[in-house]
Amino acid sequence: MTRSGKSPDRKLRPGKKRTASSARWLSRQLNDPYVQKAKADGYRSRAAYKLIELDERFGLLKGATRVIDLGIAPGGWSQVVRKLAPRSAVVGIDLLETDPIEGVSILQMDFMDDAAPGLLEAALDGPPDLVLSDMAANTVGHKQTDHLRTMGLVETAADFAIATLAPGGTFLAKVLAGGTDAQLLALLKRHFENVKHAKPPASRKDSSEWYVIAKGFKGRG
Repeated sequence: MTRSGKSPDRKLRPGKKRTASSARWLSRQLNDPYVQKAKADGYRSRAAYKLIELDERFGLLKGATRVIDLGIAPGGWSQVVRKLAPRSAVVGIDLLETDPIEGVSILQMDFMDDAAPGLLEAALDGPPDLVLSDMAANTVGHKQTDHLRTMGLVETAADFAIATLAPGGTFLAKVLAGGTDAQLLALLKRHFENVKHAKPPASRKDSSEWYVIAKGFKGRG
């Protein structure tokens, strides 16, 4: 530590050639306090603190008994759920392989698969009161295309939440800069008592991600 109390920037060790973008990413990871804290606290990713901070602000996990984690890999959000709501049943899904988490059922498959919604419901053995989605589409480098692809996932997640949530339930999803598209926002406001946007401190300032929080599910009528 320096006299100011701040850790000095960690430098990359010389070694094999790296592209400029990979070198920047590695340097940012090495000097990111959330990455270091995640390692110390036993979380699989810095994203765990996004959920922790959103929960502190909105009380997402208060009284949660059944939780679905869409886009679970590598598992940081489900780890938080298990820690803060240890009695809740948790089911996650991701196309990527996710190491086991005690107390969490994990489905390795594409959420967009027609069979996925039914399998998630069956694994949970009852309607969820919280649906989490940290899903984002793989980027192709074209801003408008990337936005449309990710928002397509958000819309599918919202439809799933509306089709499965218990009355009073909550839906949390990652969206991109600009917030939720008008049509989706209208859908959420029609089915939930309260809809807000937030960017937790753990979300990098240069990131385009925001989160939409929809609380108080009114039902499917």
